[in-house]
Amino acid sequence: MELYLLRYFLAVVETGSFTKAAQACLITQPTLSAGIKRLEDQLGVDLFVRNNRRVFLTTAGTRFLPRAKAILHEVNMASAEITRTEQANSLRLGVLQTVPAALVARLLSGFCAAHPGVRFDLYDGSEQELLNRLDERGLDYALSIRRVDDDTSVPLFEEGYKLALAATHRLAQASEIRGEDLADDSMIVRSRCEVLSETSRHFTDRNVRPPLVYRTAQDERALSMVGAGVGVTVMPDSYEAPDVVRVRMQGFNPRRTVALFLPRFTLPQRLAETAQAFANFTVKHFSNAPA
Repeated sequence: MELYLLRYFLAVVETGSFTKAAQACLITQPTLSAGIKRLEDQLGVDLFVRNNRRVFLTTAGTRFLPRAKAILHEVNMASAEITRTEQANSLRLGVLQTVPAALVARLLSGFCAAHPGVRFDLYDGSEQELLNRLDERGLDYALSIRRVDDDTSVPLFEEGYKLALAATHRLAQASEIRGEDLADDSMIVRSRCEVLSETSRHFTDRNVRPPLVYRTAQDERALSMVGAGVGVTVMPDSYEAPDVVRVRMQGFNPRRTVALFLPRFTLPQRLAETAQAFANFTVKHFSNAPA
């Protein structure tokens, strides 16, 4: 059994889709499907139930899942141990795809200026992908959304969501916008948005169905298209651009807490001091950031 087949399997579980799993693995869907078929042939069971919209684990797949995670966990531990022997000052940081790049860049720039010689290995992922990598010891820290108040993460800041409009938009100077005001506006869909379903429901509850002109998983590109006047979209408050204004939507109040997720294991002594310095710097950086 080859490790890449296990990674294909876990990617399908994480994304719930063969298409999205192939994208996450940077391969074609036929290649991923062939890999899953090969794994199923080796095991002698079906791992997934397929339908037109989503795939689900079979009973055998559910039993196999923790074993697959455990195997990759051990492989990552072995790899990390070897890597850390050679790179004592390398921190592996996972970043949620909906956390602004500019925000992460300012954090890392400030830390590297204060601690020269530290290197970061960065990984972008969804909430579940980051949690899985932390559990498998594939990451040291992660910047992601805090859903549960426990000791696995440290809250950094809380923010809401507002409409993003071009500075030249007719409603750019409004203090608040109703969903009904956007009936004729083009809408840009951020496919990774964690409040996508709430946003859709907000408009449908008001019998408003703006035309969808662009769908993208890249939030910075969505922001650029808003600034260019292509359409409007809903984004977390921390997304900013000179040619974009942010306006609150009436009756739309979801919020999120961005947190630093801590290591799931005891770091090697040679890395522990650097890791603690990064955690301390990150908490201080965001506590000093403008509200």
